[in-house]
Amino acid sequence: MQYRQLHSWDVSPEEARNIQNSLCQLVTRTDEFGHVQTVAGVDLGFKKNLARASVVVLRFPGLEFIDGAIVESSVRFPYIPGLLSFREIPPLLKAFDQLKTEPDIVIADGQGLAHPRRLGLACHLGLILDKPVIGCAKSRLLGEHGEPDREKGSYEYLFDKGEVIGAAVRTRRDTSVIYVSIGHRISLESAIGLTLRCCKTFRLPETTRYAHKAASEKIEIPNQH
Repeated sequence: MQYRQLHSWDVSPEEARNIQNSLCQLVTRTDEFGHVQTVAGVDLGFKKNLARASVVVLRFPGLEFIDGAIVESSVRFPYIPGLLSFREIPPLLKAFDQLKTEPDIVIADGQGLAHPRRLGLACHLGLILDKPVIGCAKSRLLGEHGEPDREKGSYEYLFDKGEVIGAAVRTRRDTSVIYVSIGHRISLESAIGLTLRCCKTFRLPETTRYAHKAASEKIEIPNQH
């Protein structure tokens, strides 16, 4: 896959924050995609400074496995909340490089606009890949929201300083919500709808579940190459 070199990865935390403040102006918050046939999930597992990055591509809407890649590589950027994309994206790009199938949409296990500088992992990855990306996080980083109804598909908007930055979404009846936000080239409503369609019987999307199992060595990606 092709991707854009928007900046150096060899930066200090202060430089990384400045990059986020600059790049957040480039995020597209409207739908820029056509018919969705494939959707990807990404995740990483860490052992000290070694990252195991996984990308899986599933057919949509059936969510059958099509393609995937796992890459292990060292990481140099420290673990700093709010700057995780500088630690995680370089290994993920190496995994994207190995895909044979280019996904139409990517669902990232992390925040998008629901981030202090409005540039979480999903936004950052979307700008570099120049693809529609959805942020789908298991926990809230910031913001306030009401409690959605108990039924699957219910949601409440997530607000920060009067701005809608995402949504708390019930993906299964009577389970904890997940936090969906815009990454890039997609509206919040479409991000919520696509995330719900990727949740079959579990709280998390199948893309995230498959990628997490691969990153944590619970499954191996079939050899597609």
